[in-house]
Amino acid sequence: MRPDTPQLESPPDEPTVATAAEIAENTAATLATIGLRIREARNTRNMTLQSLAAASGLSTSMLSLVERGRASPSIGSLIVIASALGITMSELVASEPTPDEKLVVRAGEPPAIETAQHVIRRLMRDDRARGVTVAVNEYQPRTGSNDRPVTHSGFEYGYVLEGRLTVEVDGAVYILNPGDLISYLSQRPHRIWNHGTTVVRTLWFNIDRQ
Repeated sequence: MRPDTPQLESPPDEPTVATAAEIAENTAATLATIGLRIREARNTRNMTLQSLAAASGLSTSMLSLVERGRASPSIGSLIVIASALGITMSELVASEPTPDEKLVVRAGEPPAIETAQHVIRRLMRDDRARGVTVAVNEYQPRTGSNDRPVTHSGFEYGYVLEGRLTVEVDGAVYILNPGDLISYLSQRPHRIWNHGTTVVRTLWFNIDRQ
C-alpha cells in the first residue's frame, strides 16, 4: 500500500487591508456626520453661523465647510465648537446609541447647559434617527434665543411650563402663559424672549422635518 500523502495545511488568511478608496470613503462619512451634528446642535439652539463663529472664535466660512463635511476640523477646533454650543466634544464624535439603550431619562440626568444667549438648556432626548430633540429651556429675565429673528430647517413646538414668554414669528408677537403651546415652521423668522422679571421654563420639541 502506498503511504498516505501528507496533507499540507492551508496558509492562514491574510488580514484585510483597507484600500485608499475605502479609507477616503470612511473619512468622508465621519466628517459628514460630525458636520451634521454641529448643524443640528446649532439649529436646536437657534444659533446662526455668525453667532457660532463669534462664540467659538472660528470664521463663518470655516464653520460652513465643517458643517457640510468639506473640511476636517482639528481637535482644538472641535473643542471650541462644542464649548460654544454648550455640549462636549464626545457628543460630536461619539457613535450612535442603540435605540433601546435608554428608555427613561430622569429629571436630574441631563446636564444644565448655558447657551451663548444665557438660556439654560437641558436636552432630554436627542433622537437623531427620528429627527427629534426634546429640551427643557429656562429663560432668565431679559434673555432669549437671539437678539434678532433667525431661521433654520425643521419644525418646532414650544410649551410653556412656568412664566410668561414672548415668541415673535414673521414679525407677529405672541405672549404665552403657562399651559400655552406654540408651533411653527422653523424657516419662518422667529425669536424667543423673556421680557419679564422671573424665570420662564419651557418644554421645546424640534423636529428636523417639515
